[in-house]
This record gives sequence, C-alpha cells and structure tokens, in this order.
Amino acid sequence: MTIIAAYSYRDGRRFHEVDFNRPLTNETGAFEWIGLFEPSADELQKVAERYGLHALSVEDARSMSGLPKLEVYGRQLFLKARTLTLGEEQISYGATSFFLGEDFVVTVRLGASEGHASLRERIEEEPTLLAQGPDYVLHAVLDLVIDGYFPPLDRIGEKLDHFEERALDGGLDREHTREVFSMRRQLLRLQRQLVPMEEVCAKLAHLELPTIGHDMRPYFRDVTDHVRRAETLTRLQREVLGSVMETSALIEQQNQNAITRQLAAWAAILAVPTAIAGIYGMNFEFMPELESRWGYPAILLVILSASIWLWFRFRKLGWL
Repeated sequence: MTIIAAYSYRDGRRFHEVDFNRPLTNETGAFEWIGLFEPSADELQKVAERYGLHALSVEDARSMSGLPKLEVYGRQLFLKARTLTLGEEQISYGATSFFLGEDFVVTVRLGASEGHASLRERIEEEPTLLAQGPDYVLHAVLDLVIDGYFPPLDRIGEKLDHFEERALDGGLDREHTREVFSMRRQLLRLQRQLVPMEEVCAKLAHLELPTIGHDMRPYFRDVTDHVRRAETLTRLQREVLGSVMETSALIEQQNQNAITRQLAAWAAILAVPTAIAGIYGMNFEFMPELESRWGYPAILLVILSASIWLWFRFRKLGWL
C-alpha cells in the first residue's frame, strides 16, 4: 500500500503505528493519521472500508481534476484542495484530499504536492496542539498547502518586474509577448482555483461542521486570510500583466508613429529634387537653363537649398 505514514496518536503523542489488519479501536483522546500518496483504487478502497468513507468522496479523492470543495457525509468531512508548483514556464497542479472523522484523518496526495513528513515531525513536537485532534491536523496540512502558493507567485512577480522593464525599454518582442499571454492564462486558472478555496476555508471558519471544534475556528480564519491574500496577489499580477501588454502596445505604436514621421519627412525632402527633375525631364524646346551657363548649377543650388531647409524644419519638429 502506498502509505507514507500511518500512526495512532493519544493525548497529542505518537502512540503506535497503525496496523490495517487489526480493526479500528475507539480510545478516548486517540486518533489515527494516515498519509497516502497516489494510491491505487484497491489501496484506497481498503482505507475506505476501515474508516467507513463515502464512495463519492473516495471517487473524488482519486481524481486530479475538479475545483476545491467541502462535503459533509454524516459525521465525516471530505475536503479537496489544489496544490501547485511552478516550473520554468508552467504551473503544475496537484490535489490533496482530506477525510476527517472524530478519531481519524486521512490525507491523499496526487501529482505536484509537497510531502507532509516535515510538517508531521514539527507538530509532533507540540503535543498540546496535536491533542486537539484531527481538526488541528486538517488545519496544519491545509495551511501548508496554502503557504505553498506564495513561492510560485513570488517567482511570477519577479518575472513581471522583468517584463515591465522590457516593456518600458522599447516594447516586448514576439517571444516575450507569447510568454506574457501564457502567464496571464495561468494566473486566470489559478484564480479560478483560489476563489472556491477561499469559500471552503470560510466554511471551516464560520459554519457548524462535524469534527470541527469551536476552538479551531480562529486557526481556520487565519488560513482563510492566507487564501484571500494569495487570491488578491494573483488578481493584482493579472492586472499588472494587462498593463504590461497595454504599455508594450502603446510604446510599439509610438515607435511605429516615429518611423512613419521619419519616412514622411524624407519623402517630402526627396519630393523637391524629384519634382524639379521631373519638370526638366519633359524635354520642352524652350527651357530656362538651355542658353545659360549657370542654369544647371542654379537648379542644383535650388534643390540643395530647399532640401536643407526642409531637413532643418523637420529636425526642429522632431520628425528626424
């Protein structure tokens, strides 16, 4: 069985390792904490039979897809949260599901998900908190999942700073524009996960739910605040990406306008010799310069003077 850890706790201290071949014993102040990683259908079914888990919740726990959710099945809770990690360019999603009863908590991890071994060791050092029961374990693991959102968001924030600098320096090239659009889509997908996650945490903090004690509500309110902060940061980053694209488009448009003005200015300058040369190229019999030695030099001087005057004029206007 794909069991990372399976221990029984009594009065906040590890009591013994869980033996799945022996029935569940209901001891006062005791509960079992089972951690599974990508279990097979048969393995998860064996856990479900031991703790009496609802078939629909077991089916949800096996699926990587779906939004965060909270379901009540009798005296049990089923909660599904999404985990994430950020690669070079893509956010990878996983899922962590929780089965919570009065004397057990089962966590099922799928995909991109941080392990709970270090968390288990840390909270085992605080038996007073662990003695509160499975709902404290739910809070601790859920808080770990939510805190895992911020490192990827911080890395995205660093990329945003780079994109802003690129946009202000002269606009984004094709590759950076593609990356900005990709990141914006990923942030939109993340925001779609965070909104229901906030609703789940708010329910844990405010609703009367089985296996969730009143003394745990402040803890879940704190987790709710973390989710809201992550959702707010995600929304702000999406807005920054939008402003980066707008700024890049504006600067690109300004660059195109500058090039258009330069081309228009040079076209106007070249129009002077072109027009004069065109007139004298029509081969009339009576031309002003045919009988004059200084005819052609005078025409060239006129062309040069007019071109220079236009060049200075456009230069003063900022077109050249």
